[in-house]
Amino acid sequence: MKGHKITMLGTGLIGNFYTMTLHSQRGKDRVQTIYSRSEERAKKFASDWGIPKWETDMEKAVNDPETSVVIIGLPNNLHKEAITLAAKAGKAILCTKPLARSAREAKEILDIVEKAAVFAGYLEDLVYTPKTLKAIKSVQNGALGKVTWTRSREAHPGPHSDWFWNSEVSGGGAIVDMGCHCIEIGRNFIGKDILPVEVMCWADTLVKPINAEDNAVGLVKYATGAVSQFEVSWSYRGGMDLRDEVAGVEGTIRLDHFLRTGFELFTAVGEDGYVAEKAESETGWLFPVGDEAHALGYNHMFTDMFDAIDKGTAPMETFYDGYVVNAIMDACYKSAKTKKWEPVELEDWRGRTDVTSGIDMVEYDADHYLIKTEKLPDGRDKVILKNKNTGEISQKVTG
Repeated sequence: MKGHKITMLGTGLIGNFYTMTLHSQRGKDRVQTIYSRSEERAKKFASDWGIPKWETDMEKAVNDPETSVVIIGLPNNLHKEAITLAAKAGKAILCTKPLARSAREAKEILDIVEKAAVFAGYLEDLVYTPKTLKAIKSVQNGALGKVTWTRSREAHPGPHSDWFWNSEVSGGGAIVDMGCHCIEIGRNFIGKDILPVEVMCWADTLVKPINAEDNAVGLVKYATGAVSQFEVSWSYRGGMDLRDEVAGVEGTIRLDHFLRTGFELFTAVGEDGYVAEKAESETGWLFPVGDEAHALGYNHMFTDMFDAIDKGTAPMETFYDGYVVNAIMDACYKSAKTKKWEPVELEDWRGRTDVTSGIDMVEYDADHYLIKTEKLPDGRDKVILKNKNTGEISQKVTG
């Protein structure tokens, strides 16, 4: 397995997580050049991680002749500029979420990388958590049957960096920050080839003195009739709440990624150190994470990305996925204003077009459809039935 030399753009929280993961897992992949808009941060980041070169000129960093991969961990308003430079240089590109500030901008980015014919991977880490990957596999194996509903929740006290609180720079508030995670998790469970049709969304600014939403709840309806629900908050207290649920006609999955990890610690005095991302306290009951980068999906994400680069295949998450997510978020913002269901407008749909919603009728006998079966307290079985001809609902007890 060959190693890759990487240009890392960005020295914030995400740049740290990305570099920490890359330098600890496959072994041969290393950040060769770090870019920051601040010379002080660039020097310190390079020193902290043993990176040979640092730059405050983005174009020079991207065009380093020793690097073949560019990873973008920059504010959202700089994604297009960075991707344009990397595509022009002919390098593989990995970009943090969200891909862009709008579907229009995301489509422009998608066109840029496809015209340049360069590798482009969408760094949506939360679909790569070990629990999520296993849950997706179970759904794909048919354990839940037809998926009818998903719910994804991400809530915490708000972003670490000042730029994300500025909607002109970021493109929005809690929806564009965390809704992108939740929407893509739902797409993976329902099927990324299933068309997102329309959206109903509530969003408001309840706590923070900002011009963007700090709380939101949305429903995304898909062509199969399935609904994907998301809940996001920048005003949640007590750490970071990451939870997912999936319901199908044959089963249910529930996931808790961060607050209930099986590791709980009480301390009256604290331990004078970092506990976990978005943790608000160092004393009292704490919920540390054994391996945070692993729990948040970074390890599996970069393994998938670099393996795909090596093999010349598409990764699990592509720039096209990022574009679809941006289109869904655009509909969410429109719905939050109109208070109505709003269509998801996709200029470029590459999934199935033969899917329709409807109930899969299960036959009980020649005259009836099965609605439900259950076990009674006395051990007998009950079935609820619908007459095929009259529509009459009846029940039958056996045993």
